[in-house]
Amino acid sequence: MEKGISQAVVRRMPRYYRYLRDLLEQGVERVSSNELSKLMKVTASQIRQDLNNFGGFGQQGYGYNVRFLYEEIGKILGLDQTHNLIIIGAGNLGQAIANYGRFDSLGFVTVALFDVNPEIIGKEVRGIKIHALDELEVFCQNHKVDIAALTMPKQSADNTAQRLVELGIRAIWNFAHVDLDVDDESVVVENVHLSDSLMQLSYNIVKNKQ
Repeated sequence: MEKGISQAVVRRMPRYYRYLRDLLEQGVERVSSNELSKLMKVTASQIRQDLNNFGGFGQQGYGYNVRFLYEEIGKILGLDQTHNLIIIGAGNLGQAIANYGRFDSLGFVTVALFDVNPEIIGKEVRGIKIHALDELEVFCQNHKVDIAALTMPKQSADNTAQRLVELGIRAIWNFAHVDLDVDDESVVVENVHLSDSLMQLSYNIVKNKQ
């Protein structure tokens, strides 16, 4: 992706992708920045600025070709490629991620799960085998792995992340209750805290009652 583009812009791109997909499913062929603005609750100016970071894609007086823009944003997000995903921690959350078939349609293919619980090692989730965590190095050496999702206790997350870095994995999707900060700048870490969203929701519920 182009250098110098803010993470705020990057984080909005998946929203554009989702809304454009909805428009495609509705049979909409073109959309103006003003129309997209009303749908997304983002200013038309912001939309134009965001898309201009990647070349614009629109035509004055015509707007955006929905399918073309959808496909181009997919390329920007790397969704025209397949990304092999492993999940470390095959508990409820790990299995839920493995069971979510929508990820496959976006090109994120879960190829293995790993755990330390002997009662579930060897079992399968949606046809995907749960391996012993001790097999991690051998598996990664013999398979292409692009992303590792950590759905494990925070006490083990740092050590596991370091193992992944040493294995050459360059993207970590971290659901452990700790913010990972790896030393290697070439490794991208996305820290996801599901409870943070609930706490923000709780704040707004309390605020609205006042």
